[in-house]
Amino acid sequence: MQILGFTFRILMICGCWIPDSWTSYQRSVYHVYTIFVMLLIHTFMLSQLVDLIMIVDNSDDFTDNFYVLLAMIVSCCKMFALLMNRSNIEMLIEVLVSKPFQPVELDEVKIRQKFEKLIQSNTLHYFILVESTCLSVAVTSLLTEFGKGNLTFRAWLPFDYSSPLLFPFVYAHQLISFTIGSVHHVACDSLICGFLVHICCQIEILEHRLRKSVYDPNIIRECVLQHNHIFKFARTVNEKFRITIFVQFVVSTLVMCFNLYQFTKSSALKTKYMQLILYTCSMLSQIFFYCWYGNEVKLRSRQLINNVFEMDWFKFNKNAQKALLMIVRRAAVPIEFTSASVISMNLDSFVGLLKTSYSAYNILQQTQGS
Repeated sequence: MQILGFTFRILMICGCWIPDSWTSYQRSVYHVYTIFVMLLIHTFMLSQLVDLIMIVDNSDDFTDNFYVLLAMIVSCCKMFALLMNRSNIEMLIEVLVSKPFQPVELDEVKIRQKFEKLIQSNTLHYFILVESTCLSVAVTSLLTEFGKGNLTFRAWLPFDYSSPLLFPFVYAHQLISFTIGSVHHVACDSLICGFLVHICCQIEILEHRLRKSVYDPNIIRECVLQHNHIFKFARTVNEKFRITIFVQFVVSTLVMCFNLYQFTKSSALKTKYMQLILYTCSMLSQIFFYCWYGNEVKLRSRQLINNVFEMDWFKFNKNAQKALLMIVRRAAVPIEFTSASVISMNLDSFVGLLKTSYSAYNILQQTQGS
């Protein structure tokens, strides 16, 4: 089974992945496509940023612009991170298909297939949620703004876009850029969470091999090696993507509080309630996946100690017992993912994010009242 197959198809769509099997001509065309995608999302992001700096002069206009601008800034950061880490991603995939991570028997293949199906299911549902949000934004805008000659999102442009010829192109540019930006979110988040799920997969394979070692103590030596490789793999994933995860944490907090503020605005916004609800759910899902699977990795790496003690370890020879002791001592400090070495990726952090968002929302409310 191909590792993260569905995720890499999404990476191809958003201009961040070139299959090894492609010819030089296909690669050249794809490089042009990547540049085109970069121009789309960066020009949209810059038009919003300039509007925020030069035109916005009240809190309502600020919140109309800011929560979408933040998502687009993160999308640009994620595209940059994916392009810069292309060789690192290839290296991580190569590690997963090589020894000692490579399944060596049918039961281990079934374990990997189980986790691959979980990754594919998570990615598909996340993709549907995010793109449903984009569809909701597009439909709402077409019904309420297009006929009035208004753009979907606030933006500053260096020309008059109100003419019948220019307006449809500018309008389409915003919606296409917003949608492609959302695909970058899906691609990057699914990739990182996919690596976290594969760490859980390797821990389960390691547990399976430890159970087998009762019948063949020589396997324990390989288990120690695999355990060390799991820690190295986890450390590499964390190092390569910790800044991206940190930016996502900060932006999710800000977007949450600004979305809550949007809900409290005048009844004129009732037509946008559904898109705001979907947008909020998408942002929560982004950070929830990181926290949930970061928490799962920590729990599974710690649970390994109990699995060792449940074995008939006293039947092993001295060398085998020492090898088991090495695994126990290493597992005593569980694998823990952090964002920029500041925030741990676990469920406590997710709850803390919700509390922080609500506190920031209260401050916005008080500012509006005063």
